[in-house]
Amino acid sequence: MVEGLKILVTASTRGIGRGVAEVLLANGATVVINGRERDRVEGVVKELRSRFGDRVYGVAADLTVKEDVERLVDEAARYMGGIDTLVYITGPPKPGTFKDLSEGDWEVGVRLLVLNAVWMVRKALNYLRNSKNPSIIFFTGTAVREPDPYLTLSNVLRVGIHGLMKTLVRELGPEGIRVNAVMPGYIETDRVRSVLETRASKEGKPYDVVYREFVQQIPLRRIGKPEEAGWLVAFLASRYASYIHGASIPLDGGLLRSQF
Repeated sequence: MVEGLKILVTASTRGIGRGVAEVLLANGATVVINGRERDRVEGVVKELRSRFGDRVYGVAADLTVKEDVERLVDEAARYMGGIDTLVYITGPPKPGTFKDLSEGDWEVGVRLLVLNAVWMVRKALNYLRNSKNPSIIFFTGTAVREPDPYLTLSNVLRVGIHGLMKTLVRELGPEGIRVNAVMPGYIETDRVRSVLETRASKEGKPYDVVYREFVQQIPLRRIGKPEEAGWLVAFLASRYASYIHGASIPLDGGLLRSQF
């Protein structure tokens, strides 16, 4: 499905990003993974190469630092000989209610959830314009449609990525660069455990009770797996999705109740 494509996946040494990278590699893509810690990036690259060969590279970069983001894109393009798809995933912002968050939390959140997307796309366009099948896939979250009281930063800031996505749809469509967004719900990651732990603390309930209550709210009665995000990305990056442009796709087991 994505054989031969050159794909940069950010925040991909663990969680959803790791699941996405593994599925892409399993389906023939060349992938650059990214994380903040160099030792961890190198360790994950070594592990993935033992399974998928030399089609995987790694770049350590802090996604809240503009110079790091720009270097990440340039090094990824150098390793792969270009970029066909940019998969934008960030580490999670600090959870909490509005009153829990400091002004500093908001400043970090803006860099983590909005500004880095601007920096990344601006730099990546230099390479995407040379691709025969270029695309951008943004990861946000279901909180952009139905706010979560414990995910205030996501509620507010990830909405901006959808505004950016819809803007780029109009501007980049004539160049053949497709832009879409994925809105994951609750996927099996450290982030999910952190969010549910926060909820348990706020509600004064044991973690296991909150976990069971939450799963019961999901129509499929389970939390998603990182590789399920990977399967969706593989489709969106492929030519099978050649007329999908400007879509915001939930990946949530039916959790969202809104009709649109």
